[in-house]
Amino acid sequence: MEQVVIIGAGPVGLMLACELSLTGARPIVLERRAGPSDLPKANGLGGQIVQLLDNRGLLGRFAEDSPFFGRPPGFPFGSVPLRFDGLDDVPLRVLMIQQPRLESLLRERAAELGVEIRWGHEVESLAEDPDGVTLTGRAFEPRPRSGPGFELRARYVVGCDGGHSTVRRLAGIGFPGTTDDEVLRLGHFATADTTHVFENPCYDGLEPGWNRTPHGRLLLTSLREGAYVVGVKEKRDPGEQPDRREEVTPADFAAAVRRVLGRDLPLGEPIWLSSTVGQARLAERYRTGRVFLAGDAAHLFPAGGSALNVGLTDAVNLGWKLSAELAGHAPAWLLDTYEAERRPVGAHTLAHTRAQAALESQSGENGDALRGLLAELFAYDQPARHLAELLHGGDTRYPVPGPLQAAGQPHPLVGRLAPDLALTTAAGPTRLAELLHQGRPLLLDLAGGTAASGGPIDVVTATTADPPADALLIRPDGHVAWAGAEGLAEATAAWFTPASA
Repeated sequence: MEQVVIIGAGPVGLMLACELSLTGARPIVLERRAGPSDLPKANGLGGQIVQLLDNRGLLGRFAEDSPFFGRPPGFPFGSVPLRFDGLDDVPLRVLMIQQPRLESLLRERAAELGVEIRWGHEVESLAEDPDGVTLTGRAFEPRPRSGPGFELRARYVVGCDGGHSTVRRLAGIGFPGTTDDEVLRLGHFATADTTHVFENPCYDGLEPGWNRTPHGRLLLTSLREGAYVVGVKEKRDPGEQPDRREEVTPADFAAAVRRVLGRDLPLGEPIWLSSTVGQARLAERYRTGRVFLAGDAAHLFPAGGSALNVGLTDAVNLGWKLSAELAGHAPAWLLDTYEAERRPVGAHTLAHTRAQAALESQSGENGDALRGLLAELFAYDQPARHLAELLHGGDTRYPVPGPLQAAGQPHPLVGRLAPDLALTTAAGPTRLAELLHQGRPLLLDLAGGTAASGGPIDVVTATTADPPADALLIRPDGHVAWAGAEGLAEATAAWFTPASA
């Protein structure tokens, strides 16, 4: 029997496989595609996942070829710009990286850790029993979609297979929500000189970013040298299938531009064309028995910029918990905390991306007035700082688990992502992020003599300027499980003592 089978070799499935393998588990990844995709469906990472990559020692590798990494000078909230000029404490960091490159780097990391990816494997049935999960399906390569059947037994199965998740459907988990009444057609086009594109007289009257017309909206931007992006958003034909990606031809795309803009644009050689309909959905459950959901299989957001941050942090949260369970280090309630912690994050993100989508879609004079007023409000430091924290995910604070709720009022850091403290240890200067590279629990003694532990927990004595507490008990995902010497022994036992102990 396999330990964990992950369905889907996109960014979330690959990240989860890396997290599991880092701590000794041996997952298998099944992917229905015959091989890696080169479609630039996403263009960057933003929020807490950037810090989590740093915690794993991967940030330098991922940022090496990035056209931009760091704190952005601003960020859109819906279609209203936020500016961060003069705000030194804004936590939001952005890493520009297109999805094919992101997946390639995650596959490299997975290969280093010994992860097995089986391409061309499509799951068709799922049956759970008290001891495990049985998966059956077809192995095929290349198309047409036919080939020999396969059967796998696993202790756990995780669906990382996107918005149309087969795992979610087979597990009987509902996916309520709404579907946008507009369709977005997005095109990446090759060009020798991006500046020349925007200076072309045919583009007169258009600005970089979103341009509104009486018939819809048109996006013009460039995300990398040698290519520019055009997006067209308009009301969806009632007969258009909202739940399926439709093939878009250059003629289709040109016609959509003409309908929205009222004239043709010289679009150049297409690299990639797509058509999507936004959806706002949240799975009714993230877990049923031995089956879990993560990423787009668990949530779909109607505004961009949050899906990868939330999906990849789902993977980091679930990875260490499954590993602890497989290694016999987990208390009985640990796996239940995955849904208890991550589903509220999905719901919170869904709420603010719904607000962004509503703000962006309002048309006419009323919409212009609303966006204008909010732009004035967002120019003040406190609203800009608050929304930056929201987009970053820094307002996330996981609840204290039941076994510790009687331990008194927890420190403000408990449940939050630990700050990357500058530390001095017996080995010399370091950062907290460097102590988390191996994905193990960490007990950080900042007072000397306050921390004592064993088992799966690493213990490090260090000093730091203005320590937040005498000791920090930090989970493998970087979140603070407990802070302070008082109650530390109880917290350590609660989080890291197996059910059989």
